[in-house]
Amino acid sequence: MMSDIDLQKLPRHIAVIMDGNGRWAQQHAMGRISGHKKGAEAVRTTVRACREIGIKVLTLYAFSTENWLRPEHEVNALMRLLEEYLHSELRELLETGIRLTTIGDTEALKEPIKSTLQETMAKTAHNRDMTLNLALSYGGRDEIIAAFKKMVLDVHAGKLSLHGISKDIFPDYLYTAGLPDPDLLIRTSGEYRISNFLLWQSAYTEFYFTDVLWPDFNRDELFKAIAEYQRRERRFGLTSDQIQKDQRA
Repeated sequence: MMSDIDLQKLPRHIAVIMDGNGRWAQQHAMGRISGHKKGAEAVRTTVRACREIGIKVLTLYAFSTENWLRPEHEVNALMRLLEEYLHSELRELLETGIRLTTIGDTEALKEPIKSTLQETMAKTAHNRDMTLNLALSYGGRDEIIAAFKKMVLDVHAGKLSLHGISKDIFPDYLYTAGLPDPDLLIRTSGEYRISNFLLWQSAYTEFYFTDVLWPDFNRDELFKAIAEYQRRERRFGLTSDQIQKDQRA
C-alpha cells in the first residue's frame, strides 16, 4: 500500500520487464493475445500509479529485438495493441504532464505504428512531470554496439579523441542519453534474468523479482517493490560506514 512507502525517498527511475502475459492467458484458458490485452491494462495502472506518487521516469520493456522472432500474427497483434494504447492514452498523457519517449531501433517499426508513435512523442514533448519511456525493438547489446559505432564516427570526424573515450561520456551515446540510470528494475513472472535489458545502465540498479504475472501486477505490487527498494542500502562500492558518514556530512 502507499502507506508503506516513503514519498521523500522514491527511486527517480523505475524500469520494468513486463513478463508473464502468455502464462497468464494459459492459466485462464485464453489465447496469448488476450494475455497481452490484459497486460496493457497493467501498463495503464502502473503508469498512473507512478505519476500519482511522483516517479520521474518509468521505462517499460515493451518489445525486444528478439520478439521479432515470434509468430507474425502475435507480432502484428502487439503492434496493434501499442497503437491502440497510444491513441487511447494521449489525452491522459497530455492532461497529466507525461512525456512519451522511446529507446531502441524504432526505424524497424512499420506503418502506421511508426507515425502514431512519432506524433504522440511530438505532442507530449513539452510535458515535464514524468517521462514514460518505451523500449521498442530494443536490445541492450545492440544499444552498446550502436553507441560504440557513433563514438568511432565522432573520433574519425575529430569531435572526440581516442583518449577522451571514458565511462563518463559513454552514456551520452546510448539510447537513454539524458535520462538517469534506473534505480529500481522490476521483473514479473518469477524469472530471474534481465534479458538483454539496459545492460550498461543497470550496473548499480536494485533488482526486484516477483512471481506475480504482469497482467496481475497492480498498484499494491508496485508499492511493495518500492518499499523493498527503500529498505536496501545502496553503497555503490563503498562501505556502510562511508555511506553513513556522507549522510551525516
